[in-house]
Amino acid sequence: MNISLKYKSNKKRKKDQIIPDSDADAEGSHFNSIAMISTHGYVSAEPPLGAPDTGGQVVYVLELSKVLARLGYTVDIYTRLFEDQVINEKVAEGVNIIRIPCGGNNFIPKEYMIDSMDEWIENAFSFIKSNQKKYLFINSHYWDAGYAGQELSKRLSISHIHTPHSLGSWKKKKMERDYPESMDSFEEQYNFSVRIGTETNIFNSADNIVATTPIQKDIIAADYNLPRKKIEMIPPGYDDNKFYPMAEASKTMLKEKFNFKDNCILALSRLAHNKGLDLLVESFGLLVTNHFDAQLILAIGHDDRSEVEEEIFQNILKIVEIYNIKDKIHFIGFIPDEELADIYRASDLFVLSSRYEPFGMTAVEAMACGTPTLVTKHGGLCEVLEDGKHAIVTDPFKPEAMASDMAAVLKHQGIGLHLSEEGSRIAREQFSWAEIASRLLANVKSENL
Repeated sequence: MNISLKYKSNKKRKKDQIIPDSDADAEGSHFNSIAMISTHGYVSAEPPLGAPDTGGQVVYVLELSKVLARLGYTVDIYTRLFEDQVINEKVAEGVNIIRIPCGGNNFIPKEYMIDSMDEWIENAFSFIKSNQKKYLFINSHYWDAGYAGQELSKRLSISHIHTPHSLGSWKKKKMERDYPESMDSFEEQYNFSVRIGTETNIFNSADNIVATTPIQKDIIAADYNLPRKKIEMIPPGYDDNKFYPMAEASKTMLKEKFNFKDNCILALSRLAHNKGLDLLVESFGLLVTNHFDAQLILAIGHDDRSEVEEEIFQNILKIVEIYNIKDKIHFIGFIPDEELADIYRASDLFVLSSRYEPFGMTAVEAMACGTPTLVTKHGGLCEVLEDGKHAIVTDPFKPEAMASDMAAVLKHQGIGLHLSEEGSRIAREQFSWAEIASRLLANVKSENL
């Protein structure tokens, strides 16, 4: 596909204007072209959620880009080319993925993408210049892309807005606190020294930083010595055209469709240690042991598991065997996008059991569908929600307590109904993508427009 762009001269604009002129060239004017950079994982129009390093961040980038396009912008999502993927892919009208090669053809874990980013930057810059692309600003995601975004913003003389999604300093503290016996392996596994040093440079060099939760803003300011005025708190969003509540009769029909029983608990995530799936299964085992009839649906991972993912999966199976709950747990793997909202609606409870979680977009989607939700206290979402009103804030490191929280929601219809109503309400009010996109645009420095 030929993606070279033609440009026409831009008429004089007001300094504070961020919405493109109605007569601007929809494909050519740099006044309405935005570069998103998200380099790790499998970024695609229909991403294989649950694949390595492919989760909420990919959804965030895609959904934000689509809303920006509906507002009149053209968005190019730059990522890495590997495993014989196509170079260009259309996501939606005005949104295209551009894959830039680096580091060979094999998958590279996000912790070590930085080793190939200089090559990626050179190739991306060459592509941008040879195709005469011009952008209003760059929005980079996670520290690998942040490194690339900062260098490209300097070369292109445009603003750089960085969204870290998670923080090396926070993750390091959490891991050291929760797993002190494994501290000697953390540096090799997570590349913390390089990550935190790189994050520090990005945060101080970028024009603006977007934190996704209040606690993340506090940590960036404190751990990276950054002025709070440089950090804007903008939470992730959800697609309110897809995720919304349905009547009880429809919920019953969906339960029958997916063969979900009463007291059906859902968890949806990648197979990663920090997601706390083992903690959830242990809590569920205690719930069932206490003579409570329930069903746990685990939409986790994928069939082509890595060595690390297989180890996590086998550990889950061991816990299942210990509690003798094999007939109570169902692994359903990857959920097609067209079924995701209905899976949420068919469930009686959604649980986000992460050991640490920068945000937790799946929990917001579940709440938006009217599904009562438990969220981990070790994450950013609990800073935004009111415990007992919008969701139940639980501690996955205390399996008895989490089992009790699950039982309370499932046993008492009034609690579930209250969480359903208030959860869906706050989702609509605070987490729509249109609101997030507008706040991002307002964060762009007007002198660079």
